[in-house]
Amino acid sequence: MVKVRSPLALTAAALAGVMLMTSCGSSDGGAEGDGKTLKLWHYEAPNSAMGVAWNQAIDEFKKSHPGVKVEFEAKGFEQIQKTASMVLNSSNAPDLMEYNKGNATAGLLAKQGLLTDLTPEVTKHGWDKLLSPSVTTTSRYDAKGVMGSGNWYGVPNFGEYTMVYYNKDLFAKNGVKAPTTFDEFEQALAAFKAKGITPLANGGAEYPAHQYLYQLALTKADRAWVDSFELYKGKADFHDAAWTYAADTLSDWVKKGYIAKTSSGAKAEDAGVSFIGGKSPIFFSGSWWYGRFRDENKFKWGSFLFPGSKLTLGSGGNLWVVPKNAKNKQLAYDFIDITMKKGIQNTLGNNGGVPVAAEPSAITDPSSKELIENFNKVSSEDGLAFYPDWPVPGFYDVLVSATQKLITGSASPDAVLDELQKAYDAGAPTS
Repeated sequence: MVKVRSPLALTAAALAGVMLMTSCGSSDGGAEGDGKTLKLWHYEAPNSAMGVAWNQAIDEFKKSHPGVKVEFEAKGFEQIQKTASMVLNSSNAPDLMEYNKGNATAGLLAKQGLLTDLTPEVTKHGWDKLLSPSVTTTSRYDAKGVMGSGNWYGVPNFGEYTMVYYNKDLFAKNGVKAPTTFDEFEQALAAFKAKGITPLANGGAEYPAHQYLYQLALTKADRAWVDSFELYKGKADFHDAAWTYAADTLSDWVKKGYIAKTSSGAKAEDAGVSFIGGKSPIFFSGSWWYGRFRDENKFKWGSFLFPGSKLTLGSGGNLWVVPKNAKNKQLAYDFIDITMKKGIQNTLGNNGGVPVAAEPSAITDPSSKELIENFNKVSSEDGLAFYPDWPVPGFYDVLVSATQKLITGSASPDAVLDELQKAYDAGAPTS
């Protein structure tokens, strides 16, 4: 998500600390557990596709496990991002948790020995047979915590990718044409600014800003470039043509008024609400917003893939991980299996999510079909480029700080790229 999301918690941060308890069923919970309680954490908004589907999964778990209690705690994305290592290294670890994927997050926890190796369960349940190779990249980590090979430490039950969301009513009202090329995209930004409208919703204090930066770099990149940056299959140079173009362009967009300087302190939620409220005609972000926009937008809207780029941010969705200190692991495996079943997958697909194992004929919502078709297009063309904060631990915070400086103008693009290079080199594994 940053979330990110990755990506990517929406209103869940406001729900942090809320606990919902429902009665559910019995299963062997492991040596240390009582087999009668499943402690579950995730950070999806209740009206998001994942929130809707996982509530249904809890209900199904209840029917198949009479007598077991589910302790669900809604957490914020940032909350889990910052405290995971400490919590999972304690006796307070949940049995099952949604967690961000990538080297800097799930990979780091796997390397630290804080996650359960799920390989036997993946094979037993056939979860690997339901996932495409590009989606499984973020499920497996080697001894160094690098994604793409090794044991399974997480299981995604949805996919995600970024796109350009746009307010069709504002486009029509201001005589702006929906762009199909990058030149037309910049022309649209200029047209809105000429009307006194800041076109791009942005959150500089969290992931949206550095996702703009990374997407701009991707317009000048290829798969080898992504593999060098994300998988260490080459030298990542932050002063190359792609990163230089990205930093220069983002800085230029701020100077031209396409992005507000005041957005440097805004959060992802602020950016999303700006779009929902009809204040910003364009928001570049992830599919995790799709269900919420469908529920809350009071205007005609649509989405399209970022123009002029064969690559976009995206991957398999956030992972179900089972902490090493989980007390009722078997219950966790049972719940994961339920979320991979057709019923839950179909619910994901019909509520604005990107399922990994739905029945195509069961997806009846037209907008959901378009969302899934675009993901399948990007995935089939090897266009999922992961997220910029993944390569090294702590890089998320560095990216936030660096892009804030681009937005405020407190540092030059060259100085920002120096900052990113230094942090990346310090965190990248040595051979």
